[in-house]
Amino acid sequence: MNLDDTKTILWVDDEIDLLSAHFIFLKEKGYKVVQASNGDDAINIVTKGGIDLVLLDEMMPGRDGLATLEGIKDANPLLPVIMVTKSEEEHLMNEAIGKKIDDYLTKPVNLSQVLSAIKRILERQKLTENTLTREFVMDFQRINGLLSGPLSWQDWIDIHVKLSEIDLELERFRDFGLKQSHQDLKKITNAEFGTFIQKNYRHWLRTNSGPPMSVDVIEKHVAPLLREGKQTFFIVVDCMRLDQWLMIEPIIGQYFSIKKDYYYSILPTATPFSRNSIFAGEFPDKVSELYPEIWGRDNNEASRNRHERQLLDRQLAKLGLKFKNEPKYVKVLDFEEGQNLARKISGYQAVPLLSVVYNFVDILVHGRSESEILQEVAPNEAAFRSLMRSWFEYSHMFELLRKLAEWDCRVVITTDHGSVIGTRGALAYGKKDTSTNLRYKYGDNLNCDPKQSWLIKEPKELHLPTWGLATTYIIALEDYYFVYPTRYSEYKRQYNNSFQHGGISLDEMVLPVITLQPK
Repeated sequence: MNLDDTKTILWVDDEIDLLSAHFIFLKEKGYKVVQASNGDDAINIVTKGGIDLVLLDEMMPGRDGLATLEGIKDANPLLPVIMVTKSEEEHLMNEAIGKKIDDYLTKPVNLSQVLSAIKRILERQKLTENTLTREFVMDFQRINGLLSGPLSWQDWIDIHVKLSEIDLELERFRDFGLKQSHQDLKKITNAEFGTFIQKNYRHWLRTNSGPPMSVDVIEKHVAPLLREGKQTFFIVVDCMRLDQWLMIEPIIGQYFSIKKDYYYSILPTATPFSRNSIFAGEFPDKVSELYPEIWGRDNNEASRNRHERQLLDRQLAKLGLKFKNEPKYVKVLDFEEGQNLARKISGYQAVPLLSVVYNFVDILVHGRSESEILQEVAPNEAAFRSLMRSWFEYSHMFELLRKLAEWDCRVVITTDHGSVIGTRGALAYGKKDTSTNLRYKYGDNLNCDPKQSWLIKEPKELHLPTWGLATTYIIALEDYYFVYPTRYSEYKRQYNNSFQHGGISLDEMVLPVITLQPK
């Protein structure tokens, strides 16, 4: 780029003397034009540097346009090139496009066509940023307006979808101030969302009048497909947020038509509670009654999801679903298990329902807290999204989906909860046998600052397990995570800026349910 920010255009044409009007026009529009009448001169000019874009005639004596294009790309592979030609033959267009031209114009070209093509290439970033800035300001004003009035659970889904879409759009943005404004807006909305949940969650459970929740996912999205006789694959990606799904959606969209719905995770937004509720179609208190041997207060929480297959079978029977062949369930915890499933998927062609749990994202979330390398690779949410996309593109889950795209089936993909980056410590007060989770805790007579967490003194009202009359829960709000007064500095040092889940935030609670139909 030139120091005065004037863009320099190299126009290559064997009839260059006939283009003086074009050069005058472009100069008036603020561009500098360098001329070349043959391919050799053009390549020499490009080799010296200082060119921002090339307009290249395709039909020239000697070294023609396509040969010149190769020389230009050898000298500067990233230099944008617009091919100009008298020919409209498809094979010439295909060949030029295959050699990575950026645009294609057919002679005679008028001034507005040339200017439009140049602006699309040279000013795309600036024009995009200007447009996004205007749209962001409008969205900011609209969301702030919504926050000032009463909101429904559907309004909060709409807000979360828009904020997640902006997350991805801003990754292409150089304006740090706009990114900071977006983060500030997300903090405001999460604070208001926490208040909304505390005010309404208990009422939803008591009256069954709220949004679709974890307990409704299979009944609303899987069971109807099974009743239609559709072979169904139900995939739960543990700990996947909406913005992370949006990163991989375009990849999947090449193979499937996509229908997108949303639901609210139950509380706490943690695997032993939320994922069990998906497979059981029941709240955690009922699940703990079904399997009391693993729901003791001192039991390892990681073991509480060992009965998902049995819970699913129970729910399918409760829904009145009967099958000629037995439904199957697979949990993918590592690379080898994913590889085996993708390789052997043809063996499931007669299975009416295959349910699969992929734990990669959750493992990555927890691993990031303990690995300096992962923290370096994924220092923020944008980088973490990119890391997830990279995993997915080369994953056995994607390999599996590509194979299913050739079947007459349906695929339902969802997640059990999301995550947030914890940036603020909240002091939690309780006994030594209090659970160790960072975004939620249960134990006897717990306490915490009500501005930082929701204290639940009557867990049964929220369909949560209890272990005595004094059982209480505290669930973190916004981006807080729990620390003990005696270990405050230690916890801050270890867990600050780490991904966590179990609390109340849009990213943890408002989740996608995706139904895929092969194209």
